[in-house]
Formats: sequence, structure tokens, C-alpha cells
Amino acid sequence: MYEKEYLMLPGPTPVPPRVLRALSEPLINHRGPAFKKLIEDVTEGIKFVYQTKYDVLVLPASGTGGMEASIVNFLSPGDKVLALSIGAFGDRYATIAKNYGCVVDKVDFEWGTAIDLEAVKAKLAADVKQEYKAILVTHNETSTGVCNDLKGLAEIRGNHPALLLVDSVSGLGVMDVRPDEWGLDVVVTAAQKGFMIPPGLAFISVSPRAWEAYEQSKAPKFYWDLGSAKKFLDKGQTPVTPALPQYTGLREALKIFQEKGMEFMFAKQLYLRDMTRAAVKALGLKPLAEDAIASAAVTAVWAPEGIEAKAINKKMREEYNVVLAGGQKQLENRIFRIGHLGYVQHLDILATIGALEMCLQELGYPVELGQGTKAVQEVIMSRKGII
Repeated sequence: MYEKEYLMLPGPTPVPPRVLRALSEPLINHRGPAFKKLIEDVTEGIKFVYQTKYDVLVLPASGTGGMEASIVNFLSPGDKVLALSIGAFGDRYATIAKNYGCVVDKVDFEWGTAIDLEAVKAKLAADVKQEYKAILVTHNETSTGVCNDLKGLAEIRGNHPALLLVDSVSGLGVMDVRPDEWGLDVVVTAAQKGFMIPPGLAFISVSPRAWEAYEQSKAPKFYWDLGSAKKFLDKGQTPVTPALPQYTGLREALKIFQEKGMEFMFAKQLYLRDMTRAAVKALGLKPLAEDAIASAAVTAVWAPEGIEAKAINKKMREEYNVVLAGGQKQLENRIFRIGHLGYVQHLDILATIGALEMCLQELGYPVELGQGTKAVQEVIMSRKGII
């Protein structure tokens, strides 16, 4: 099975062949006119996917680098922030803010659930002096397969002056996000998820309100300085050496979004999510997230009683060449996660579920072969023409 592997992770995700070819283009002068045209094309394309007219900047980083940039550019040591966590990456966001000297008021919600908007409303109402400078939230919590309601959160924020800083590393380009319309001040994402290119680039949108906060920020920054990035972008350059192959690959990936349109891309992701969840339920397994808050990027599944999640992942990888993700922190060895974002299609889900059926049967779980694949096929047949 040389090189034939199903990468069903929530990131990095498979890369389309046309993007792989673009990644191999010859290097160019990153201070010359060719790169100026490249970064302008890429910036325009990213704004299309973001559905925004706000500034969007590209950083040579993973998603975590983008999250760190969102802290150091708009906050200062001593600033009070409200951090909303529903999983591992919500915890990470809060930790980054704390490490930069912010006073973090962290509200934890049970893993596998979304944030409780009424609880957030109560926290903001109690902040009578309006001391919160920012609200930190994860859009799509990769560790649990739960999607938070960003529009609802923005409405709850109302007239409170706190900036809304969003980690949408695995959500942007996968699910509908509207920074301008919803009032999301800063939205961070990364290339190796929905954007379908290898790791190495992070993107961050900045609202006019956030730029005002940037002027007041006293946090130390150099590599992550977005003001510097904006000045260089105006010249068609970057402050530091860019990851050139990622830029040429990204330009090609963005053409796919522009050719297909965002409505199609969002519908495709819901389609893949629905067939995955239908199959999991048909096998008698239980998804971690309820349907109403289920991610379109990844589905987390409880391992059957008596079977370790790590055993499932190991057998899937070693015997069927299907790579799944495991659980993190308190969910380690209790869940497995099936990624269905990026360059994933319906037949990839069908193959994954077919392999999962055989894997579970071999591990002693009472499954009838064909139960899950039939559920996938029924979703495919009911929505023919989407993909």
C-alpha cells in the first residue's frame, strides 16, 4: 500500500494534486514584483474565504502562532480577559493570554458541549465597570468536535467594549464565519486545515476596533507585530522571509474556493459531517457532540465499552492505512476522531467507515458489516449532486 493512505485527521489535511504541483513552483525573489503580485492575489483570495473587507494578514506560523499574535497585538499585561473554554484549544488560548500577563477570567464548560450563552451574558452583565478588554473563544473545538455559535456570542457581547478574539483555526473555510457582519474583531485560522495546504501559514483578520486596540497594546512583539506586517503588505512584501512554497500552493487552493464558491464549500462540509455521523450512529456508536452543535470539520466518537480508542486507531492505521486522531487530555484513549475537512470527498468517508466496521469486528465489537457503509450510501444518494 505504498503511499496510499487515508489521512482522516482534523489537520493536517490531504492536499489536492493541483495544489501539490503549485507547491513545487520555482522560488522567486520575495522582495521583487513577482512576489508582490503573489501576495496581493493571496490576500484577495483569503478575504474571499473570510467573507470580509477587514485587513487580513498572513504569518509564517501554525495556528498557535496566530493565536499568540492575536494576544500580543491587542492586549497588554494586566488586561482582564474573559476566556471561554470547551476543550483543549480553549485552554490553550487562555494559557497564551496568561503567559503574556493578562488577568484571565476563565470559564470552563463541559467537554463535548458548547459555551452557554446565558452564562456568558451573566458574566458580562456582572462586569459593571467593563473591565474585560477581550473575550477569547474557540469557534471549532477540534478536541471535541463541537462548534460554538459566534453570531450568538457577538449578539450577547452587545455594546460591551471587549474585543471578540476568535480561534477559528479549524473552522474558517469549513463553516460560515462573517467577521464584518457579526462584529468579530480578530479571527485566526491556519493553512493546514480547511485551506488544504501543508502547515506553515496562519491568517488573522483585524477589525478597525482591533487596530485601535493595537495602538494601545504594550505587550512585547516583534515576529508577531501585525502593524509591521501591514506596512510591509502595503509594499507587497512581508517583514520576514515568507514560506514561498506555501504561498504558491495557497494561491492555487484559493482558486478552488473561488471557483466553487463559499456556499458550495459550506454545503460540502455539512454533507461530509452528516454522512459520518449517520454511519457512526448506525454502528451503535455515540458521537461526543450533540447534533445541534456538531462540527463540520471533525467528528469525535466514544470508543465502545471494553475497547480502547488507541487500539482502534492503531489497527486502522497499521492494517487499513486509515489515519484517525485520538483524544486529548481527559479524553485520551476514550474517543477517536474522524476528520472530514479539506480535500476529503464522500468516497473517502465511505472507505473510512468500511475499514472501521472491519476494525471494530476484529476487536470484538458486535457489528454487522455494511451497517455503517449503508448509512453513508443513503446520505450520498439523498443528496446527489452536491459534490
